[in-house]
Amino acid sequence: MSKPGAAVPAIRIRQLNSQPLKSDGQFVLYWMTAFRRPFYNFALQRAIEHAERLGKPLLVFEALRCDYPYASERLHKFILQGMADNSTHFGKTAAHYYPFVETAKGAGKGLLETLATSACLIVADDHPGFFYPRMLRAAAGKVPIALEAVDSNGLLPLRAADRDYSTAYAFRRFLQKSLPGHLFETPQVDPLAGVKLPKLKLLPTGVESRWPAASKQLLAANPRALASLPIDHSVTATDDQGGWRQAEFFLRRFLEQRLPAYLQRSEPDLQVASELSPYLHFGQLATHQIVAELFEQENWSIGKLGPETKGKRSGWWGLSAAAESFLDQLITWRELGFNAAWHLPDYNLYLTLPGWARESLARHRADPRLSLYRFEQFEQAQTHDPLWNAAQTQLLREGRMQNYLRMLWGKKIFEWSIDAETALQTMLTLNDRYALDGRDPNSISGIFWCLGRYDRAWGPERPIFGKIRYMTSENTARKFNVKNYRRRYAPGKEP
Repeated sequence: MSKPGAAVPAIRIRQLNSQPLKSDGQFVLYWMTAFRRPFYNFALQRAIEHAERLGKPLLVFEALRCDYPYASERLHKFILQGMADNSTHFGKTAAHYYPFVETAKGAGKGLLETLATSACLIVADDHPGFFYPRMLRAAAGKVPIALEAVDSNGLLPLRAADRDYSTAYAFRRFLQKSLPGHLFETPQVDPLAGVKLPKLKLLPTGVESRWPAASKQLLAANPRALASLPIDHSVTATDDQGGWRQAEFFLRRFLEQRLPAYLQRSEPDLQVASELSPYLHFGQLATHQIVAELFEQENWSIGKLGPETKGKRSGWWGLSAAAESFLDQLITWRELGFNAAWHLPDYNLYLTLPGWARESLARHRADPRLSLYRFEQFEQAQTHDPLWNAAQTQLLREGRMQNYLRMLWGKKIFEWSIDAETALQTMLTLNDRYALDGRDPNSISGIFWCLGRYDRAWGPERPIFGKIRYMTSENTARKFNVKNYRRRYAPGKEP
């Protein structure tokens, strides 16, 4: 773990413009967008470093637009509940927390620039996915002060790898060689603990009257408050609670109750998955926190790392088999997606599939399909396949999908679409609209895996699939007991 007061590693900090730091500003501004948490947060920690050095108040500004792609009651509720957790926490610290939620499209326009005119500098979250890079570039050109972006995405700094990796094996080899040098450069658990800063008494003149802070009712995601917002009300909220408090509950439940059976997570009827991906996606939970608590539970030390760096999936960490499998998902596969988003600006476009996959798909483009479905039929779980329909129904109801069936879900969309490009767009749209962990580099990588990314060519070559890995519902039903799952998520049946 990092020592108290340790500086944020330079490799995680980027200067986004050439504007000056204004030491006579009223406060240091932390613009919280992707890492929506008060703990294990390098960006927050960096903002505190500046505030302490300058002797200035710290303003934590967390905003929620209503026009981001796929904005809905489902996504808004999850984010708002996280903002409520943050409001409670920051209210007990030396920081001033300012939550702003748009109640009309464009209502927040000009707010960041207005805050910037009174700030010393801005510290922002450096995230490579969704609309964040575009938003940061736009802000860097508008604000009159220095803008820093800080990477608090995962264990490996984004800039530690100088290229994208085409397979999990190759990336795992790189991690095993490079990660030990970063393992103990961890963010402080609670960077505001014990910190004393001047209090910010008031926001700049005119800010509160034009852009009032979100009410407690809105932050609580009150149904009436949600209903008043200009967002998609057809994608309804799920029972899942957003925020770092619930994330920590899920984390401890997983470590204490589910981790021992994690190797059986592909079984649809077993509830052993971590269910942490929405909290990771919205930045309400840090990979560093998960790993720290897992290490503590497993009594891990650096001396347990294996000497070989040959990319094996298990054995390198020196942990239990279940813990090793979980870390491979959390670190290798999750951060592989971030590696792609960082190095490939068009990582979510068809043209970034590996050459062998595109060539194979092109050869079989005209192969006849036994079944073809329109987007609306996929969306409403109206196919001939009861298992696929059940998986889609779970996505519609709960905003999540059983992990093994998520792979099958994508494979069958491809098989039942007119071509691979159409299938990809269907998968991305359904995932981004309904999944609580959609719009994320990790979930996007999972979708692209269905069409060959991070995989290899498979034989024998098949109609439609070509050399793309083949999966069927029949084989899935032979491998696993899916009857209860199909019954639970039967379309039209009340949960």
